[in-house]
Amino acid sequence: MFPRLLFVVALGALASLSGAYTSAQGRGAPAPLPAGQTNDPFPQPIVRDQGVITVTLREFASLPDIAGVPARMMTLVEEPMSRRLFVSDMRGQLYTVSADGKAVTPYLDISDPKWGVAVQSQGRERGMQSFVLHPQFAQAGTPGFGKLYTYADTSNQTPAPDFTTPNAGTTHDTVLLEWIATTPGAAAYDGGAPRELIRLRQPFANHNGGALAFNSTARPGAADYGLLYMGIADGGSGGDPMALAQNLGSAFGKVFRIDPLGRNGRGGKYGIPAANPFVSTAGALPEIFAYGVRNTQRFGWDSRNGAMYLSDIGQNIVEEVSPVTVGANLGWNVWEGSFRFVSREAVVTESPRSDPKVTYPIVEWGQLDPVLLPNNSSASVGVIVYRNSTIPQFTGRLLFGDMPSGELFHVSADELPKGGQDPIRRVLFVTGAGTAPRTFLEILQEKNRAQGKTVATRADMRFDADAAGRIFLLNKADGTIRMIER
Repeated sequence: MFPRLLFVVALGALASLSGAYTSAQGRGAPAPLPAGQTNDPFPQPIVRDQGVITVTLREFASLPDIAGVPARMMTLVEEPMSRRLFVSDMRGQLYTVSADGKAVTPYLDISDPKWGVAVQSQGRERGMQSFVLHPQFAQAGTPGFGKLYTYADTSNQTPAPDFTTPNAGTTHDTVLLEWIATTPGAAAYDGGAPRELIRLRQPFANHNGGALAFNSTARPGAADYGLLYMGIADGGSGGDPMALAQNLGSAFGKVFRIDPLGRNGRGGKYGIPAANPFVSTAGALPEIFAYGVRNTQRFGWDSRNGAMYLSDIGQNIVEEVSPVTVGANLGWNVWEGSFRFVSREAVVTESPRSDPKVTYPIVEWGQLDPVLLPNNSSASVGVIVYRNSTIPQFTGRLLFGDMPSGELFHVSADELPKGGQDPIRRVLFVTGAGTAPRTFLEILQEKNRAQGKTVATRADMRFDADAAGRIFLLNKADGTIRMIER
């Protein structure tokens, strides 16, 4: 096992998705940190070869390139009635994939000029962030029949925003849109123009959106059924410069919970659930379910007990997966994971997890961890609590990952860790009988060579599951959807 210091010296400064830590690049070694501060708060690296789960990964379907560039896949959602899979490309395209993966069909292009959305998809972080089908999407005669929701960045800033920031400049807007298909089972979207529910005016080009989901454990008649959870990042730049995540009067750095079919919210465009925690708090936005997040990527629920989790991208030191309860404060930007936040260069090592009012991660890892090499960035993604038996190796495990490196990790879902990276164990993949276990990125790179494409240096991994317990891995490197098997 290599000493961590060797990796810190070798890596210098490590960039995150916020474009971040570059103090050592081209300017010599960084200045020593003050006593009690560190850029590497976990003394032991993630164990490479203990508790590894090995599963089979096979190619399932492929999305088309656009102008020679592979699909920038972000989200996969199953429609349970037809068992079709809906998959998004960040540039605004939505496809359906048959249950066997043999047919891929264009369903909706929200970037089509006729819709007026004008998807802004420059860089790695902008575009169609997420989408979701209403739980009643295929149920005729219900209020949610035919409804789906997209969460996308747009260059069209003509409409007035519902939520903005004190920043004088803006770069684009992020909009939550409702689309209504006339015939949900049709091969392509056959409805009209979308209805806008929420518009956020973005002060910076990064940290634009994140997760969008309905509670997968809520059944008809339950209080949470049909309520939409929406992750809103802290507005971007770095370090939350306007301290928005802790400000209950700001939408940024929050998890919203709204009723998309209701009308008692802002402008009568959506509803505010009566059980939201800050409905009666003076100066607080009633849409807020939880706060203190930086750049939320995914929500996940445990079907056994209804517990909710999210993956949140850290600044430059710590990546995290955290539990979410009603009214929870997840700490940012006072805390980065379990540690007091100082800057892009450091966190405080003294008195970790010491504020009883803050909800801390169940698991976290350092961006300098050697298992993430050769990437120069790190970002939390996930999360699935696996209660199925289709992949028995995963039963009872909580799955999450590191987006750029493509590392998939697991911990116990029944004996949840209490922070740190010591409990983290890896998942590796074989692609056929007799093949050696490899990382997801290595498999993508092999595919790139076969395609004659530039070999990817990062995976940009996302993953989602269907009701049958199949898990699908998405990426932005080769346009291929892959399915995990036992």
